[in-house]
Amino acid sequence: MDLYFECNFGISGDMTVAALLDLGANKEKLEGALESMKLDNEFSYVISKKTVNAITATDFDVILPKHQHCHHHEHRNLDDINKIIDKAGITSNAKELAKKIFKIVAQAEAKVHGKSINDIHFHEVGAVDSIVDIVSFAVLFDDLNPENVYFSTLTDGQGSVECRHGTIPVPVPAVCEIALRYKLPLKISDNDGEMVTPTGAAIAAALYNAKKLPDSFQIEKIGCGAGKRAYKNPILRVFGIKNNKDTCSEHN
Repeated sequence: MDLYFECNFGISGDMTVAALLDLGANKEKLEGALESMKLDNEFSYVISKKTVNAITATDFDVILPKHQHCHHHEHRNLDDINKIIDKAGITSNAKELAKKIFKIVAQAEAKVHGKSINDIHFHEVGAVDSIVDIVSFAVLFDDLNPENVYFSTLTDGQGSVECRHGTIPVPVPAVCEIALRYKLPLKISDNDGEMVTPTGAAIAAALYNAKKLPDSFQIEKIGCGAGKRAYKNPILRVFGIKNNKDTCSEHN
């Protein structure tokens, strides 16, 4: 089975995790992986169903304790995160993919802030949920083990968003850097706000190979992942597909 990520309404870490769960990736593997990271006091998570414009989707919600803002884990760098990934009870393929995604984010942040990659610290509130989202995605993607992966154009919003550095434009600078470095196809919609997050862009960049979606294909499964942002249609669909050429050759 191949996977097609339809990113017409954005892409983020939690949306990709939710969509792969909705598609049928192994929830028990995910639970075991998150438990093995030994970050028990730093987060919890809830997997639920949510309706987005009358479409039922899966929601993956990472919950951070209120006291976490003053804890040391806000200042982890790439080496610290790689050590967490290395210690996790996940496959070597999942570890490799998770590290690749994090490196893509770190490279982009380093370029934006004019620092070396080793000096970039994942200190924003999203640091822990980025670790959870990225490791979760890597585990679920490895479980599905698709032969080919396809991406639509990544559609982002416009305007600006607030972050710890102040007001920044959308697409946010890290997303622009990732799109530039990895030649991701990008489109700006009339939605206000951020639709493509750095984690979402990094997931696409880690897997993007510019392969064109087959002219026709057979849908085998559909996964819908709900987003949290307040724009028109925050949903990511991931299709499990089979190339019609493959289907024809099987029948011949």
